Amino acid sequence: MPYRIRCLSITPIKGLQLQHPTSVDITASGVPGDRQFHLVDATGALQSCTHNQALLTLRSEYDAAQRRLSVWRRDELLLSGVVEDGDPLEVDLHGLRTSPGAYVDGGWHDLFSDILGKPVRLVHAHTPAYDVFPATLVGSASVAELARRSGLTGVDARRFRMLIEFEGGEAHAEDGWQGQEIAVGSTVLRGGGLVKRCAATTRHPDSGQVDLQTLRRIIGYRGRQETPLGPGAAFGVYATVVTAGTVSIGDVLTISG
Repeated sequence: MPYRIRCLSITPIKGLQLQHPTSVDITASGVPGDRQFHLVDATGALQSCTHNQALLTLRSEYDAAQRRLSVWRRDELLLSGVVEDGDPLEVDLHGLRTSPGAYVDGGWHDLFSDILGKPVRLVHAHTPAYDVFPATLVGSASVAELARRSGLTGVDARRFRMLIEFEGGEAHAEDGWQGQEIAVGSTVLRGGGLVKRCAATTRHPDSGQVDLQTLRRIIGYRGRQETPLGPGAAFGVYATVVTAGTVSIGDVLTISG
């Protein structure tokens, strides 16, 4: 059975609920519009759903042509407005690099501060704010193996917030793709290191409730493995972009040395 793309996942604001488009354009800097915004606290530290449960109850939409950002909680529109950049800043991304951007003026500060119960500000990233590398991949078979090892009927792959989920092949086949070319759609990627998982994966992707000890279960059968961010619970792989292009649901994914 060939590898095929099963799901694509992006979000305009880092940490909020995922969107699942039928296709995405992937450039050397990642998917345009993905994680184009993020939140920082009063010290300038990057915020995510790891320590902010309420973010996973929100979804966002961004119309780049109109520069209009909207945030919803279920069917309730909380705020919508044209993005107006304020003071510039540099945001540290896990100590690996910095992301230049600007605070977003308007009512975003009050909205997110009230929701999270602490002062935070919304930042418009001027370069893609992906975590480590511009693409990530995980196999459906790997997610199914985690479920099997955990004695569960299934695990929601959205927990892992990966750009590309593919089906076909054996569990954790992607672990062996480091340095290999990954052709999918009109895009060519190159496999990178393993993705070190954080406690965000323990949260339900809709409610934000901690309901599955993913890290403990991953380490339980895979041990601690080396990743670009150090040893830990590894699940899925990073990738860089060799040739920019488009990836769509149903595309065949092929591996070459």
